Amino acid sequence: MSEKKKKQNVRQLIEEKNKSQNFNRKLEKSIPVLLFLIASLSVLTTIGIVYILVSESFHFFKEVSIVSFFTGTVLKPLSQNPQFGVLPLLMGTLTSTFIAILVALPIGLMSAIYLSEYAPNNVRKICKPILEVLAGIPTIVYGFFAFTFVTPLLKYVIPGLDATNILSPGIVMGIMIIPMIASLSEDAMTAVPNSMREGALAMGSTKLEVVFKVIIPAALSGIIASIVLAISRAIGETMIVTIASGSSKNFTFDITQSMQTMTAYIVEVTGGDAPAGSTIYYSLYAVAMTLFIFTLLMNLSATYIAKKWKEEYE
Repeated sequence: MSEKKKKQNVRQLIEEKNKSQNFNRKLEKSIPVLLFLIASLSVLTTIGIVYILVSESFHFFKEVSIVSFFTGTVLKPLSQNPQFGVLPLLMGTLTSTFIAILVALPIGLMSAIYLSEYAPNNVRKICKPILEVLAGIPTIVYGFFAFTFVTPLLKYVIPGLDATNILSPGIVMGIMIIPMIASLSEDAMTAVPNSMREGALAMGSTKLEVVFKVIIPAALSGIIASIVLAISRAIGETMIVTIASGSSKNFTFDITQSMQTMTAYIVEVTGGDAPAGSTIYYSLYAVAMTLFIFTLLMNLSATYIAKKWKEEYE
């Protein structure tokens, strides 16, 4: 009787083990499916965004010629004879982005050079986190900083400066994207092997010559990618330009005047003045589609540049 019980116990153990193994096999097979579904969420979200932008923009372009939209220099959506030319918004966006890059590029690149090549380790550990804190400040804070501090300060230098202008938010946007250029460029420079530095120094090069003739060319792909990503970030900025640049849809090259960007126009239209289903309402999707294409091209450019000039070190 005891032997029978032992055999039954052994069989039960074998059956329980087989059940456990079958469950583990099923679990292992289901994990890749679950991970695929989670990973595809971002792809499906992108497809959904593109579908919404294209479908809603189609309603707008049924009312407004696509040629007049992309070539028109007048944007008066609320007038009795509304005109929908996107060039004033493009001018405001590109102008603010250009000013931001003029501010961020030299400061960010010089900061990266210092942190990578000149700063002691203890200084680097302190300075880099402090520099990256700028990236964590809410953009609405930057917007009020531009409007209440930078603009009044600039008026002492430029008396004819408007209360809302494109110069002030451009400068503040440049300050905001400094950490992106500095941090990514510093990472690219740090990745350059020390053997290249030592070899250049052994041949009689100065520290400055090593930086500009060896380190920067070797890290060029990472530096350019950081610049392109910073430009993309500046193009998509909303709150700074909404608060500090005003809502005047001027097509002008005068940076002291108020200008509106594409993101600021989207905020204005979604504020409630445009009834749903109207041409003005659909115009925000056309502008958003234009903005999406801009940022997409910038991101694709960054990826292409990073792959083309990528340096691999052993």
